[in-house]
Amino acid sequence: MIPVLFEDQWLMIVDKPSGLLVIPTPKGETHTLTNILNDKLKKENCPYRLHPCHRIDRDTSGLVIYAKGKSVQQTMMAKFKNREIKKTYAAILQGNLPKAAGEIRVPIEGKDALTRYKVTAIKDGFSVVEAQPVTGRKNQIRLHFKAMGNPILGDTRFVFRRNFKIKSKRLCLHAMALEFVHPITNQKIVINSELPDKMKEIIERR
Repeated sequence: MIPVLFEDQWLMIVDKPSGLLVIPTPKGETHTLTNILNDKLKKENCPYRLHPCHRIDRDTSGLVIYAKGKSVQQTMMAKFKNREIKKTYAAILQGNLPKAAGEIRVPIEGKDALTRYKVTAIKDGFSVVEAQPVTGRKNQIRLHFKAMGNPILGDTRFVFRRNFKIKSKRLCLHAMALEFVHPITNQKIVINSELPDKMKEIIERR
């Protein structure tokens, strides 16, 4: 069951679990978030299909916006491109950061990339942060914290598992909040997602 945290006649915002693709890769996977949602709508004889307005990584959990129609999808995608949607992620990082808040400006694939962060908790061997990717480069948050020497716990794509002092079976990165102006109603929308249990357990046990 995929939790729906917001819905009106134009948009739906859902809470994606870790380990699930939003859309297929070139390998053509069929078990994706988009297919699960649209299969459910088809069984309910809904007259529309959902179209993803953006993506988050397979291993990242959290908020994903869907449009109920291609025109609204295009409008929302333009908002992402124009940086009109504020995205906030929660992450658990190895070690302690040099500053309680700051900016990371490290190019990704030759393109400018900017991530803002603030530390929300300092624990034994790790830190909890809120991160806002101002630019939208692929794997930006993972790569930026790795570049700082504070990789995200559970990241085995860009970091060797043996390099982590604290083990996590999942990537400790969660898309926790979205803020934007609704493309049709012009109302300010603010949606928050609770931290997943596996991330809470790591924070609370130390």
